[in-house]
This record gives sequence, structure tokens and C-alpha cells, in this order.
Amino acid sequence: MWGNAFLLSLLYLVLGFGVELALRVYPTRFLQRLSLSLDSLPARALELVGAMDPLREAYFSGRVTEFGVRIIFGVTTVLVIFLLALVVGSIMGGLRLFVARRAWRRAGGR
Repeated sequence: MWGNAFLLSLLYLVLGFGVELALRVYPTRFLQRLSLSLDSLPARALELVGAMDPLREAYFSGRVTEFGVRIIFGVTTVLVIFLLALVVGSIMGGLRLFVARRAWRRAGGR
């Protein structure tokens, strides 16, 4: 479970880094839209916990740089992916336990 979450978060971060790097060299409309779509996951997560407005204010007042926002978005993305892995893994583990107990009882256990 943790290995898949790590690989997925690593892939997401590498893709985001590649898009940002390509956007600096070749600022096309496609890359701008791709960058915005990659930023929507951490932005919505921060919005959900009420941290987006303070981050926005800090960015526009100059207390947080663009690099700082990227770091915060990257950490948020990794946390969201790991939380999703934990929730899905827990649900699947619970379902597997339920099915195993049911099969054990049908086989004459207890």
C-alpha cells in the first residue's frame, strides 16, 4: 500500500517538475493548462482545510515566494495521495477480512 502511494506521489511530483521546467522554456497554452490542472488537486485540498486563503494572502503580500508555494503544493499533494492510499487500503483490508471470515464460517469454522 505505501509503496504504491510513494510511487504515485513520486510520479506526480516528477510530472509537475517536468511541466514547470518545460513551461519556463516553452510557455505554450497546453503546458499552462496542464500546470493549472496539476495545481488543482493541492489547491482544492488546501481550500478544504481552510489554508488556501492565508496562503494566497501570504503569496500576494510577498511573504511566500512562488517556490514556497510550489513546495507547499508538493507536500500537500504527497499528503493527499498518502491519505487516499490509507483510506483505500483500510477499506480493502476490511473488505478482505469480512470475506475471509465469511468463507471461514461457511467452511465449518466456529
